[in-house]
Amino acid sequence: MSALSLEDLMLGKIKASALTALCCAVLGAGVAGCDGDAVEKWDPFAAATPKPAIESFSGTKKLKVAGRSVNVSCAGNLAKGRPVVVLLPGMGDDLGKMAALQKTLGEKNRVCSYDRLGAGASDQPAGPQDFAGTGKILTGVLDQIAGDRPVVLAGHSLGGLIAARYTPQHRDRVKGLVLMDATPSTMIADISKAIPESAKGQAAQLRAQNLAVFQGQNPEKLAISDGRVDSAGNIPVEVIQHGQPYLAAIPTYGSRLERAWAAGQRKWLALSSGAKLSTAAKSGHYIYVDQPDVAVQAVQRVTAQANGE
Repeated sequence: MSALSLEDLMLGKIKASALTALCCAVLGAGVAGCDGDAVEKWDPFAAATPKPAIESFSGTKKLKVAGRSVNVSCAGNLAKGRPVVVLLPGMGDDLGKMAALQKTLGEKNRVCSYDRLGAGASDQPAGPQDFAGTGKILTGVLDQIAGDRPVVLAGHSLGGLIAARYTPQHRDRVKGLVLMDATPSTMIADISKAIPESAKGQAAQLRAQNLAVFQGQNPEKLAISDGRVDSAGNIPVEVIQHGQPYLAAIPTYGSRLERAWAAGQRKWLALSSGAKLSTAAKSGHYIYVDQPDVAVQAVQRVTAQANGE
């Protein structure tokens, strides 16, 4: 069964494919069939790993990270002292999905993106993944593309969740954060509450399918657990939520899911005393596609603030 695109959902084509709609919204439209460790243990090996020389390439290159091949794309100049922007796409999306955003941002900043294991042209994971393993790969990528330079993370959907979980434990290098309709930190509980276990038929299947995705039945084999929102201090953080209520199109339980998603976006404000929430009024889940100017301006603002401008 192919994944339902968010465009299909917006156009109301949800009858047979409603089971996949929430997977696409929560994790990214590329999930096949729309088919964790604790935060404190995110990256236990980072301090013991010697940092390689910074890769200053433009275009796409395969980097070796923790013995795996990771597909990385970079654009723009590496200016002295200025933060490196790193884009994190949603689950199932490869770095090409954010290519236009990267190109635009690269006119003023050094910007990179990468395919996580199991996505795009990177290696498949050797087995099940957890947040600790995903964080280790992210650290390895940052070591090679940014070195000791400050970093701004900009994540969409699951990429936003990963960035938000990673940042509080890496305050020494992550100096700014942009979350574009990031998967909420309590999505498992939200789904379980919005669609009760007593649900029947299509709703019951939707609930079971989405919970299975979070248990690791996804292209990245990543087990996704709920967790608290830890503070990253007072770094600049912009949280952008969608303005077009596409989840409400899911029969019976859609309005509950929309409310839970909105509440999840507000919870991300606990990341920083400098966090701000805004709404992309004309956007569905893919804010950087529907309103690229909103995404570009948010990243530029956070990067400037992180640079002390």
